[in-house]
Amino acid sequence: MLRLGRAGWLLLRGGGGAPRAAPRRGAEVLVGAAGGERSGIAEILMNRPHVRNSLGKVFVNELFSALEQLRFDEKVRVVVFKSEVKGVFCAGADLKERAKMDDEEVGYFVKRLRNLMDEIAALPVPTIAAIDGYALGGGLELALACDLRVAASSAKMGLIEATRGLLPGAGGTQRLPRCVGIGLAKELIFTGRQIDGEQAASVGLVNHAVPQNSEGDAAYQRALTLAEEILPQAPFAVKMGKLAINRGMEVDIASGMAIEGMCYAQNIPTRDRQEGMAAFREKRPPRFIGK
Repeated sequence: MLRLGRAGWLLLRGGGGAPRAAPRRGAEVLVGAAGGERSGIAEILMNRPHVRNSLGKVFVNELFSALEQLRFDEKVRVVVFKSEVKGVFCAGADLKERAKMDDEEVGYFVKRLRNLMDEIAALPVPTIAAIDGYALGGGLELALACDLRVAASSAKMGLIEATRGLLPGAGGTQRLPRCVGIGLAKELIFTGRQIDGEQAASVGLVNHAVPQNSEGDAAYQRALTLAEEILPQAPFAVKMGKLAINRGMEVDIASGMAIEGMCYAQNIPTRDRQEGMAAFREKRPPRFIGK
């Protein structure tokens, strides 16, 4: 078990129902490995209850460290972002900390936040945000940087920066329009409006909205189910699919088709593709090994 600083929690999830260490208050990152049917699902557990998981300097630094470890861990197949603070996913930037910064420091820190979201988006494996409470400002930007989002129907989401004399600066002005369309994104950003999980699902901001349960972790449970659907698939093919989508969305369709072709070409010589074809011929489930 590796301990790094004080900013959240990360662990590689084990088999169904296996006990896990309860996260400490404040900010600590734990990385561990376990077997079982859910081996391969990595969780980043955010736990800063006194500031509602707001994104302060230490927290952001440790998230960078966690992402760096995940990027090169071949055992990781899916990453789930989850809050350990009941009723909140992430309340956004730590504005009390921000108020103590001068203009230059603010500019540097916001750039670092933007880089953090880019690093989340650039993880080679699928990422899922489990939104069981408030995801506001930078908290929603963090969720938008993930590939998939699941929300409790009672969760509240919004880019509320304009209500604080700010504008989204960690990717919100770019990722929200790509998610819900330009017109609605402008409306939500200009008004600072908050919407619930059901509304978010209806406009495509989240993939699924689920009724909240008595434990307050309905979105997390649905995110795990979604992650389990991804686990049996060929890992390299999933990574190449993510790369093709992400890169293709940045260019015109003709260029995107070329990117898809390059990603497909990389997948052709893999053992997993050969195994998939063999399993089809032999009428059996494939046994993918990630090579």
